[in-house]
Amino acid sequence: MRAPELVGAQWLNTGGETLRLAQLRGRIVLLDFWTSGCINCLHVLDELRPLEREFADVLVTIGVHSPKFLHEGERAAIEAAVRRYEVHHPVLNDPDLTNWQHYAVKAWPTLVVIDPEGYVAHVAAGEGHGEALRRVIGELVATHTEKGTLRSGGSPYVAAEETEGDLRFPSKAVALPSGTLLVADTGQHAVVELAADGETVLRRFGSGLRGAEDGPAERASFAEPSGIAVLPQAVAERAGYQVVVADTAGHLLRGIDLDTGQVRTVAGTGRQWRDGPVRGAAREVDLTSPWDVAWWEPAGGVVVAMAGNHTLGLFDPLRGEVSRLAGTTVEGLRDGPAAAAFFAQTSGLAATAGDLWLVDAETSALRRLRWADGGCTVHTAVGTDLFSFGHRDGPAEAALLQHPLGLAVLPDGSIAVADTYNGAVRGYDPATGTVSTLASGLAEPSGLLVHAGELLVVESSGHRLRRVPREAGASVTGEAHAVRRPPTTLAPGEVELEVVFQPPPGEKLDDRYGPSTRLELSASPPELLAEGAGTGTALTRRIRLAEGYPEGVLQVVAQAASCDDEAEHPACRMTRQDWGVPVRLDPSGERGFRLVMAGQATGEG
Repeated sequence: MRAPELVGAQWLNTGGETLRLAQLRGRIVLLDFWTSGCINCLHVLDELRPLEREFADVLVTIGVHSPKFLHEGERAAIEAAVRRYEVHHPVLNDPDLTNWQHYAVKAWPTLVVIDPEGYVAHVAAGEGHGEALRRVIGELVATHTEKGTLRSGGSPYVAAEETEGDLRFPSKAVALPSGTLLVADTGQHAVVELAADGETVLRRFGSGLRGAEDGPAERASFAEPSGIAVLPQAVAERAGYQVVVADTAGHLLRGIDLDTGQVRTVAGTGRQWRDGPVRGAAREVDLTSPWDVAWWEPAGGVVVAMAGNHTLGLFDPLRGEVSRLAGTTVEGLRDGPAAAAFFAQTSGLAATAGDLWLVDAETSALRRLRWADGGCTVHTAVGTDLFSFGHRDGPAEAALLQHPLGLAVLPDGSIAVADTYNGAVRGYDPATGTVSTLASGLAEPSGLLVHAGELLVVESSGHRLRRVPREAGASVTGEAHAVRRPPTTLAPGEVELEVVFQPPPGEKLDDRYGPSTRLELSASPPELLAEGAGTGTALTRRIRLAEGYPEGVLQVVAQAASCDDEAEHPACRMTRQDWGVPVRLDPSGERGFRLVMAGQATGEG
């Protein structure tokens, strides 16, 4: 099919120029449909970097920013995200999801490859497609070189101007026993110690270069560090370091010895978890985008908000082991026993003697783990599902947040929430079950801490720490909003679901040890799916949608294993994608629907 022309007026990283596909004819174009708050989209940005270097002369990457939340569609927000995540290709902001609909996109992220003659050559949803894309692009280069339809040179990318400062997009901060502050300087790949005033830099851990090098403070390197946890003194003395850092883009936990300045890797392999063990020796288990960390005494270790697969991990610094504390990897909101709970991009933690509070960014939720009888249960205080958000105070069951990333326990036992995309600090009182607004007008607050009796906000897009006066909470009655992604209209009754996965050139499905594919299906509300829920190996399934539910969400998790074809020692890869498919039920709706995980494009855009 011919690739639809891109529509929209707000272009970034082009020096103010508007790009058209027609002017890129002769080049291979890679469209990345992403949104800045989606962890899977951030993974893809890292996966694309080596491809952009390898095919720099013939490949043009264009990010089509397709916001889930209202805030993400604002010009200032997307400009900040492009700088924060070091996006070095043109970006088109598509706040109304116009291009999303033209290309029949159904998931964040989705990648579309357009050949030099302007036709869609390949579509892939989700992450983990780096090697597959390399092969697809390589094949297009060979084909169109032979045809004489490939041209090189002339990148449309124009770098934005950058400003320097002591902090750049900081994310989290903690107070040290000495009274100083430790801040994750995320945008400069470092951890910074500030004086008690929250401004004076005392020392830096990290060279400022993106990496994973251990060693002394000035030579060590991080990759977008975020959460920081201070170990209890007795634990720190035995472990040999006082601080644990969630090195988010490096998929690692790092330990910092504040006495010597030495930085060491204490958990993770540096590879992103896709499938496989979640328990074992800490340096031998893959992690995925650890976003925050907190010592929680009942669990006897450091809880890790594993944003990349919607779970909570547990790191034992004395045994040197990691395990899963809560979550199944299915993205959603479900309470109950920790092992069966659903989370959605766990992003902030705050511990009390008995409870662990957390914020789930993608469900705009405040949640709590309670330890009892050697196990945990999960309860949601604020939040309803993956698609509802807003700025509304009042009773918790009706209150709304918008993509919160941090929180702190206040001296009176109430919870302060960094309501990031509302630019606010919200307060939740467990005693009364009510939500109020403590502060507003902030530039993407991402972390909170109580220091010397004051509430400090890590104002990420303001590149600073800011003190918020403790005042009585105000009440905001804002409108409820929902993700504007177009729903799929299906008929109640029997419906056939098909997930398409086509191995990339030079690969085949890996069926050496049994079925190479897996499909897990659930729904919100659960009653929507009358038949067909659960896990199986086929990527096609006949389901039955219940009568009496006008709308809902089908939660689909698919994965496929593929290996190099005809190789003596084949390299194998796991591809995985999660969809939250909003559906509307109507008797005239379709009796089947298709989700493309990876494959040749078919049909109309």
